[in-house]
Amino acid sequence: MLSPQDQLTELVRTLETQQHVFATDPLLITEKLQSEDGKPIQKLHRRASRIDSNGALARVLGKIDGRIKGIMLVMSVLWCISGFLGLFTLLQTNVVNFFYVLVCLLGFHTIMLLGWLVMTLINQGKQSSNWFASFVSPSYLIRGKDDVTKAAVDLYERQLQHSGMRWYLGRFSHQLWLATLTGMLLAIIFLLIVRQYSFSWESTLLSDQALISLTQVLGWLPSKVGFTVPDSAAIVQSRLVTDAMPLSMARQWAGLLVGSLLMYGIVPRAIAWIFCALMFRRKKMRLDIKQPYYQKILNFWQRHVVDADDFKAAPAPVAPKATVSTGKKLVALLEYPSQQDNWWQSGLNADMSSHSNNSNINNVENFGIVDDRDDMERLTTYLDSHPVQVLLGIHSKALPDRGTLRKLDRIAEHATDGLIVQLLSDASSVNTHEQEQSPENPSSENQDVRYQQWQTALAARKIGLV
Repeated sequence: MLSPQDQLTELVRTLETQQHVFATDPLLITEKLQSEDGKPIQKLHRRASRIDSNGALARVLGKIDGRIKGIMLVMSVLWCISGFLGLFTLLQTNVVNFFYVLVCLLGFHTIMLLGWLVMTLINQGKQSSNWFASFVSPSYLIRGKDDVTKAAVDLYERQLQHSGMRWYLGRFSHQLWLATLTGMLLAIIFLLIVRQYSFSWESTLLSDQALISLTQVLGWLPSKVGFTVPDSAAIVQSRLVTDAMPLSMARQWAGLLVGSLLMYGIVPRAIAWIFCALMFRRKKMRLDIKQPYYQKILNFWQRHVVDADDFKAAPAPVAPKATVSTGKKLVALLEYPSQQDNWWQSGLNADMSSHSNNSNINNVENFGIVDDRDDMERLTTYLDSHPVQVLLGIHSKALPDRGTLRKLDRIAEHATDGLIVQLLSDASSVNTHEQEQSPENPSSENQDVRYQQWQTALAARKIGLV
């Protein structure tokens, strides 16, 4: 899996290639980060976080990740309960066959662990079948038809198909086995506390001496870590026991049972889990910044002027000067309200005073704010039936993003006598003239950048600027 920062960065890349409209304009963030310090990967992470300023993308990724981890946790709990109940059912008699119980505890587990080890050695460098990807497919965990959800699901699908996921799945498989063995251990400890057991052994094919030697070999490792194990006399006396045995002898067999479960079951499985976790960290999927998308951004950040005397900047696009008609006009604000009443008079007075009929200054209809779909429908319906020139006031806070420009294009299409634009500055930003002129004032610099962006957008559409 990618790290959370890499996931968000890759999701932004996917959505931007699909022309998604973000909470913050990626172009503005990219330009601002050009002057900031940091490693390329750190700046890409920072860029993605700022583009997702409302946290919508991170919430979708977190929801998918949380549900996958939730499934893994629920499965681990169920496996632990199954181990507890299985051993609880097995130890219902007071006299138990030690080797039979031990084989039930560790037989299948040992075979599976050795099988995993053999397959790991055979499949070195190969990608194993990914059953987990089909079992917990993100498309089953989260439903949504929006662009963000679809892109996030595709991102997780690609991660689940990565070659390094074999270690992630191995770690999860060992986690389930550890949960099962832990449930068995809890059941043994609980039953040994509340009941007194007698342990016996018997065999048809193996001799007594063979089983005595096997018991001594089996008890060597648990004895090294402090568990009590049966001595030779206790092993001989435990053959074919049918009644209660001395408590000291029963405790020796109980110590060997618990020690065997720990040393031959839980400890090897825990080592395998740690090994898979380390290998997954080593083979973990990482963000590929060599992709053309990332290289374009990094090249832009690394762009510098080598010789200022020889450098000639390309002329910035300039919107054409607005031509104000003498006919009726409709004024409207795009998305943001204005802090000034009759805001359009400052833009129209100079042009209208040059006309002979100054009464046309009052021939203005104020439409109000155009924001949602209903406002656009009312405005376009009015423009289709009334030949007027539209003066559109755009606040300095407004971004020239795709959604805003689509509204602008639609209004221009329906305005019979043309569309002109007046950019409205924030009154709070012009309180002191010295702050505006200071090159160290970031607010003034951002306003200049935004103003030029609107100049470029209006110039491309040949819309006049008041």
